[in-house]
Amino acid sequence: MDSTTAQNNTAPSLPQYIPLSYNHADSQGSALRLVLALFPDWEHADGKIEFVRFTDGITNTLLKIIRRAPGLSEEQIDNEAVLMRAYGNNTEIIIDRQREARSHALLASRGLAPPLLARFKNGLLYRFIQGQVTSPNDLIQPRVWRGVARRLAEWHAVLPIDEVADSTGGQEQLQDAAVGSVDVADPFSKQAARADDIIPITTRQAGPNLWTVLQKWILALPVTTEKERERRRKLQQEFQWIVAELYDESGLGKNGLVFAHCDLLSANVIIQPKSTTTLATEAKDGVETVSFIDYEYATPSPAAFDIANNFAEWGGYDCDYNMLPTRSVRKAFLEEYVQSYYKHSSSSATGNQEEVVSKLCLDVDLFRGIPGFYWGVWALIQATISQIDFDYASYAEARLGEYWAWKHEVDGSRAQSGAEMPLRERRWAQEA
Repeated sequence: MDSTTAQNNTAPSLPQYIPLSYNHADSQGSALRLVLALFPDWEHADGKIEFVRFTDGITNTLLKIIRRAPGLSEEQIDNEAVLMRAYGNNTEIIIDRQREARSHALLASRGLAPPLLARFKNGLLYRFIQGQVTSPNDLIQPRVWRGVARRLAEWHAVLPIDEVADSTGGQEQLQDAAVGSVDVADPFSKQAARADDIIPITTRQAGPNLWTVLQKWILALPVTTEKERERRRKLQQEFQWIVAELYDESGLGKNGLVFAHCDLLSANVIIQPKSTTTLATEAKDGVETVSFIDYEYATPSPAAFDIANNFAEWGGYDCDYNMLPTRSVRKAFLEEYVQSYYKHSSSSATGNQEEVVSKLCLDVDLFRGIPGFYWGVWALIQATISQIDFDYASYAEARLGEYWAWKHEVDGSRAQSGAEMPLRERRWAQEA
């Protein structure tokens, strides 16, 4: 990782800023103004400008903008196409948009993302990436999950975390966000705060990372009622316990952190079209070549979290735990991952690969409950701010339920009570 950073000391510059907004009430009109500001020649060029609305995600609006010029093939039209992604209502509370743009530019400079063309007031414009969006059922196919393992390892091996470390969201912001908070000498202090307040933890590493993001989200939870304040205090206590248990800097990358995607659900995994090169590769091993899209949540993180989060997404939004990978599948995934990590990294990859796989198996197993906590807190905020027709409140309970099931297994309280092991934990413990 260090040598890779040394090869590219200058962080990629951000693209032009267009001082316009996308308006949901005037979708095509506002999108047209944006693309013409980016490509003024499109206004009088041959061909009709068309808009293709993709299924809205549960936070953003995504439009594909094409110029259907005479004589161009569909592939040529797609090569010129632009994706416009407009942010959801109040999502800046959750997502650092400056960091997202910087992450996208970094990824594009390494050939791991489509070129970022422009920023505007409430979104981004970037090149369209061709391919097939996967479904949860695709993620469980060996030809796909092996491709995901290879690409994810490449991300973790080659992307320098230092180039996003100066973005907003650091400890000073966390301190400011907590009303009446005080400095904490001990990073895991359990000092009592006022009844309507919590004390943010202090991380050992500056800049944004998984832990500072989660702390920021907990601070953003609604506290309009005593029930909400009590819930936030409880989640903060759990967060302090999680950090104390899992934040040991012993994993892959720099001080145990890699540049992670942190949102590898099926909709963000694209199977690339077959080319002469990929066809030759597939003839050997049958593994798909994949790319990742949507970098809103990309941030330095333990590799084990990014991997465990991808495994959690095998069940889709419906949280079908029967789809989760068993122990033998997880090990095969990690063997593929480690082999790719060693292939793409330089001095950061040391030690016996089998030993690295064994440690990752343990780390991912330990992190299996954290995606539920992460997305559970996220959904509690979305339930308050989002205007999208999605049952965030129920989703929050389902995801936090995954966390509690994991913790009750880890601390032995489930076994002591004589309760039945939940389906998710049974599936995770299954060998094959």
